[in-house]
Amino acid sequence: MVLTDPGRLARRRTLLVRLGAWAFGLFPLGLLALRWLDSGLGANPIEALILHFGRWAIVLLIAALAVTPTRHLTRLNALARARRILGLFAFAYVALHFLTYLVLDQYFAWEYIWEDIAERPFITVGFAALVLLIPLAVTSTRGWIRRLGRNWVRLHRLFYVAAVLAVIHYYWNVRADEPQPALAILAVLLLLGLRVPWVARRVRAWAS
Repeated sequence: MVLTDPGRLARRRTLLVRLGAWAFGLFPLGLLALRWLDSGLGANPIEALILHFGRWAIVLLIAALAVTPTRHLTRLNALARARRILGLFAFAYVALHFLTYLVLDQYFAWEYIWEDIAERPFITVGFAALVLLIPLAVTSTRGWIRRLGRNWVRLHRLFYVAAVLAVIHYYWNVRADEPQPALAILAVLLLLGLRVPWVARRVRAWAS
């Protein structure tokens, strides 16, 4: 009988989780490349890029939020390794979403950009989400985790606020007849609800 080394099995699971998170994070770029090679980006490629990056930013934000509840349900602790990777990819797509608007759509016209941020609510909340995510991305290294200690956890709770602002931005920015933004809001609210202590305890008890 061949005994499986628990440590080796755990390392394999961690590696698979990391590879899966990286593959999921890079998938939108591959999808965009295939779309461009196949038929281009349509009549308005800049708008297509903005929407593509924005929608995948939402998907990855939700995926990052889903890691902890899924880990509790499946008892697969290796999933925790995916959270930081997915969160950083989410920030990357939020940044690409904004940079496409800043560079290709507005050509660095700061006067109009600040006017948009101040006067158009959906841009205001979207920009606020970006601003909140910047310090989280900067402090996602092991060095910053050590420096901040418990304060790192407190700081990174801003991710929840950023996720809420992001889905509101998405909802306000699209047509009312599209179901995806409402589904994104429901997903974020559900995943945040699972973090309420008494709800989390009930979920853990149900999963055990």
